[in-house]
Amino acid sequence: MDQVDFVNGKTRVYGIVGDPIEQVRSPEMVTWEMQRRQHNAVLVPIHIARDEFDSVMPDLMRIQNLDGLIFTIPFKAKAIALAKNLGPQATRIGAINVLKKQTDGQWRGEIFDGIGCVEAFKRRGIAIQDKRLQLIGLGGAGSAICVALAYEKPSLMRLFDINPKTTERMVNLVKSISPQTTVELGKPHSEGVDILLNASPVGMLSDTRLPLEVLKFNKELVVFDAIVMPENTPLLTLAQNCGCEVVRGREMMLGQISKIVDYFFTP
Repeated sequence: MDQVDFVNGKTRVYGIVGDPIEQVRSPEMVTWEMQRRQHNAVLVPIHIARDEFDSVMPDLMRIQNLDGLIFTIPFKAKAIALAKNLGPQATRIGAINVLKKQTDGQWRGEIFDGIGCVEAFKRRGIAIQDKRLQLIGLGGAGSAICVALAYEKPSLMRLFDINPKTTERMVNLVKSISPQTTVELGKPHSEGVDILLNASPVGMLSDTRLPLEVLKFNKELVVFDAIVMPENTPLLTLAQNCGCEVVRGREMMLGQISKIVDYFFTP
């Protein structure tokens, strides 16, 4: 009988929840890391409609062999209500992207997007300290990225989000973390910055839009896009055509996978 050797009746199940879900790369990347460490576990994609999230999630979390969940767009802020307790990053940011079932059956939440973003830049040898940044999007992932960047002590952080309350909260967080960092608000642009970061969903999948109005970038600009699929978003394609160095969402994902798997399997 033909069979595979990476899943069986004892396999522990983890899921990534989103709407849409086809753009995620976590199932293959996280499963590979768990298998590499010889954990009998897999991560599977779970598509839950936005208007059914509150009704579906409590039943999903009752599955006995489900030990953890990852959340992607648009659920990172909403999923925090599912956690019985929170890690330090999630407590400060007010969003999670990971839930794990503890030995007592309670669910604990944390967020790793910001850690992964900073790690991606470090692996490239790109310093953030004393640099001028433009960050677009302050949702669940964007807020985590914003906080992690603030800890790196940039000279300037220019922030943009469509939600004024979220923007105000993140301004206060940045100032509390890095008082020496100048914080600016307003319509996003690339002039006068060293690093442009997109943490909004604009440009995902078949979306051909750019997250800011621009025709050309200075080739000295570093451009990051948190979107994983496609790997070359419209923003990154433009940046590459202008000769800019780009950092992809897949690199951010790689930066946080090890930390996520540590979190899942550490008591």
